[in-house]
Amino acid sequence: MVKNLKIARFRFLSMLLVLTMSTLLFFAFESNQIFRKPKLKIDPNMAYIPGGSYYMGASDEQVDNALMNHKKLVSVSSFWMDKTEITNEQYHKFVNYVSDSLKYLNYYLKTIDIPDDDTLKVDWNKVSSMNRNISNAKTAKSIEDLLSSKLTELVLQQQDRMKGHPLQLDPKKMIYRYYFVDLKKAADTSNSRKGLINAKNLFKVTKNEAIYPDTLVWGRDFSMSQNDPLMIMYFSHKSYSDYPVVGVTWKQATAFCHWRTEHSDYFQGRPGKKDYIIDGVYRLPSEAEWEYAARGNAKINAMFPWGAPFARTKEGRLMANFKPGRGDYFGGDTKIDGITPVKVGSYSENGFGLYDMAGNVAEWTSTVFDESGGPADFNPNYQYDVEETSEVSDARSRKSIRGGSWKDIAYNCQVSTRNYEYQFNAKSYIGFRCVLSAPPKY
Repeated sequence: MVKNLKIARFRFLSMLLVLTMSTLLFFAFESNQIFRKPKLKIDPNMAYIPGGSYYMGASDEQVDNALMNHKKLVSVSSFWMDKTEITNEQYHKFVNYVSDSLKYLNYYLKTIDIPDDDTLKVDWNKVSSMNRNISNAKTAKSIEDLLSSKLTELVLQQQDRMKGHPLQLDPKKMIYRYYFVDLKKAADTSNSRKGLINAKNLFKVTKNEAIYPDTLVWGRDFSMSQNDPLMIMYFSHKSYSDYPVVGVTWKQATAFCHWRTEHSDYFQGRPGKKDYIIDGVYRLPSEAEWEYAARGNAKINAMFPWGAPFARTKEGRLMANFKPGRGDYFGGDTKIDGITPVKVGSYSENGFGLYDMAGNVAEWTSTVFDESGGPADFNPNYQYDVEETSEVSDARSRKSIRGGSWKDIAYNCQVSTRNYEYQFNAKSYIGFRCVLSAPPKY
């Protein structure tokens, strides 16, 4: 009996030990699953810019004596920023999304009418199948037979199509419709009692934007230059895939940011994959954010993103793609064909890991150009979207552009130099990059 008692006691201790170990293992793994904070999804195209304070304004004497670049201490919150300017390849994804959506509507739903509300859900598996069927068709006639007759309203006529392209949508018909709530209007004192509960219905704004870049800017901006090849190939040829997109208005850049927010999975080449959706809001940078990022965390009031007052290396090479002298766009170095935009990232990055914050192409910001610089010192930004019917001379349609371009002298490439362009205009020397307002890092 004593022997059996010892065996029973041993078994009890063994079972207690097993139960204790199981409990510990459960809490070690399951509690981690229960209480673990969700991981912040990182956009691989972006660099993190920690917030801070800096002196915004002139780093050097203003050569035009405009007295519109006053020095001021401001603070900006943390944000993410594209490492490079948006490229032709990246903007093509936006164009392809609109094109595929229109063809999807026609191919499967036999219509070209975009729903008034934001209810269209594209099945990207069906889109892939549709594109395969279209690409396997041998002639324009066989392609059009696959599609509804209504598509002819969107397609270029035979005489207007490029060779080798049996089906081309009319760029003017490639419209991106999007919606947003005007939060500033909703927050207005007269609307404050209405609150955000009804804001979506009361302050909903609908935009319809033709998003195809204006490829004729190369001829319009430089009428006496031989730029015909650029008008034909710059946006369409694969050799220019990694070059910054140009010919995009401020309104088109804003539409791109909204599309990227809603379809970050498509932008990353994974349409329909929820794991690739980025949590946050893409937008154009404010002028204050752009200058802060361009300074690259430099502790001195440097003139250029690389933290030095000089635009050349000690060997005499240009530090960015700009015009170093009258009639000279190369700067003595013809290895880099810098007479027009070059591939993004061709020059060294700044302290934040950002490329081409000086030269290559100037960049749109979200800020209305104001000579006074604005009164705010905390995340300063004055925004206004002028309606299409407004006067062209409306000062609020002037948007700040920063960074200078391939056609500008070194002064325009300084981090503090200010300039502007009207939001409806597209230029061969203006592009953009996005910033991302995301939840705090865990």
